[in-house]
Amino acid sequence: MSADRPAPEVVARLRAAGCVFAEDEARLLLAAADDAAALEALVARRVGGEPLERVLGWVEFCGLRVAVEPGVFVPRRRTELLVAEARRGCRPGAVVVDLCCGSGAVGAALAAAVEVELHAVDLDPAAVRCARRNLAGRGQVYAGDLFEPLPGRLRGRVDVVIANAPYVPTEAIALMPPEARLYEPRAALDGGPDGLTVLRRVVAAAPRWLSASGRVLVEAGERQAPVMVAAMEAAGLRARVVRDEDLGGLAVAGRRG
Repeated sequence: MSADRPAPEVVARLRAAGCVFAEDEARLLLAAADDAAALEALVARRVGGEPLERVLGWVEFCGLRVAVEPGVFVPRRRTELLVAEARRGCRPGAVVVDLCCGSGAVGAALAAAVEVELHAVDLDPAAVRCARRNLAGRGQVYAGDLFEPLPGRLRGRVDVVIANAPYVPTEAIALMPPEARLYEPRAALDGGPDGLTVLRRVVAAAPRWLSASGRVLVEAGERQAPVMVAAMEAAGLRARVVRDEDLGGLAVAGRRG
């Protein structure tokens, strides 16, 4: 169906449902529908509160169209900061490990910018399946817990570890917007009592896998940043906090050497 002029009734329904960018969403839904019946089904899902990315089956991330399957965390724009930081000084052929990879968006964006040896890991079968779809021909995807499924030959050779791990404190999940709280997999959100249970494990284990000048990059919240800096320093890494106000993102970066 033509998306040049979104139907006024579709725009009106989306706006009434609280969609701030109703015209833009209408264009995307029209483009995704083959006929009127398909359009009605898509609009009904969106008006019912389902996230637009889930309805469309994809999300734009770092200029890429990344597939998002049911039950898989939708990557946020703020996470583009991790990609930008990973690219700094990342040489062709660098060994990169993307932990808690979800859809594989971070690894896909980095691999599109720099030719790297990419290894992505997630514990959730749906995420592993989706990441393999997005990273086909770009990297290896493993099912397992953090570093556990990686081949031993990578120990001491990893140049960059990236982790967009769950970091929402358990009690704060109930306060999240419905689109996240009701539709995102809880395991991709729940970071334990203070939100840092998984990230502490990432930082503690990372030095055994890093090269002599290897880096660790994690996403976190503003209040969590000092705790993660301390955790990285305790692991023997030089740590700093990186912020991007335009993206609304915060990353904590640690480096060996």
